[in-house]
Amino acid sequence: MHMRQLGRTGIEVSAYCLGTMMFGRMGNPDHDDCGRMIHRALDAGVNFVDTADVYGYSETEEIVGKALKGRRDEVVLATKFNGPMGEGPNRSGSSRRWIAKAVEGSLRRLRTDYIDLYQIHHPDPRTDIEETLSALTDLVRAGKVRAIGSSNLPASDIVEAQWVSRQRALHRLRTEQPTYSILNRGIEREILPTCRRYGMGVLVWSPLAMGLLTGRYRQGAAQQSNARMHWVPNHLTDERKLDAVEQLLAVAEQAGMPLTHLAVAFATAHPDVTSAIIGPRTMDQLEDLLRGAGTTLDDDVLDRIDAIVPPGTDISPLDVSYTPPSLTDPTLRRRPIRERAAA
Repeated sequence: MHMRQLGRTGIEVSAYCLGTMMFGRMGNPDHDDCGRMIHRALDAGVNFVDTADVYGYSETEEIVGKALKGRRDEVVLATKFNGPMGEGPNRSGSSRRWIAKAVEGSLRRLRTDYIDLYQIHHPDPRTDIEETLSALTDLVRAGKVRAIGSSNLPASDIVEAQWVSRQRALHRLRTEQPTYSILNRGIEREILPTCRRYGMGVLVWSPLAMGLLTGRYRQGAAQQSNARMHWVPNHLTDERKLDAVEQLLAVAEQAGMPLTHLAVAFATAHPDVTSAIIGPRTMDQLEDLLRGAGTTLDDDVLDRIDAIVPPGTDISPLDVSYTPPSLTDPTLRRRPIRERAAA
C-alpha cells in the first residue's frame, strides 16, 4: 500500500482510506464482521479510516471504536460532524455550540482521547465560517483534534475559509473530502486546483460512483432497489451513465482488470488526490478492492477514459451530492413579483 503526505500536515496516510458508512444498520449490521474488515484493511497496509457521527445514527463510530482497541496508534482516524444527531434545532450544523457537544460524543464512541482529522461534513450557510473555525481551533489547541478539514465544500467556500483563517490567526482547513469518480469529474475544474494552491490534502469519496462502477448495473437490465434503503437511486437508472459504464467495461477488459480496480486506480492517479475512500459492505468487496491496491493505469488507458468522460465533466450528480441553496431555493434567484413588475 503506497503512503502519501496528507497535504502539509506532515501526516502520512495510505492511498486507500477505509470508509465505514456501510458499517452498521445502513449496510452490514454484524458488528463482529465489520470489526474483522477493519482489521483486514489494517493488516493490508491501510492506515487511514474515515467515519462520521451520522453514519448508522452513531452506531458506526461505536463499531470503529471497538475495533480499534489496542490498534489506535496505527491509525489516522478521521470523523465528521454537521449532520442531524437527533430532534431539535441545535443538534446539527457547524455552530460552536454544536461542535463542542458533537466532538465529545465522537470521542466517547470512538474510545479515544483525540481525533486525527475532524471534518465539517457539509457546508452550513447559516453559520459564519469564522464561528466554525474558531471552535475547531480551540479543539486543536486543547489536544482533542490534530487537524481540521471539510467535505463537499465549493471552491469559493474553501477560499473564504482560508482567507478567514489567515486574517483571524485561526487554524486552517488542511483537507477537503469531495466526491470523485470517472463519472463525476467536476472537481477537476476548480476544487482540486484550489486545494493544490493551499496545500490541502484531498480524500475523495465514492470512487465507484455509489456502485455504478462495480459493473453490477448494466444498460437495459432491470435495476433492483437498494435493499438497505428500499429505493432505486436516480443515478443508477441514468442512461448517460449506464452508456459510459458499458464503454468503461470494455476499457477495463482490454486492460486486463476488473472495472472496480480501474475505477479506484483512476481516482488515485490524479496528482492532487491523496487518498480514495473505499466503502465495502462485505469482506468479499473489501478483498476485491485490496487486490487492486497496486493497480496503475498507463497513459493509453487514461486517454481512453478521457474520451468517454472528458476531464472536468459530471455526467450527472449523485443523488447524495451537496446542492447549494442558490439552486434549491427559488427565492434566492427570483426577485419579488413587485420588484419585477417595477423593473
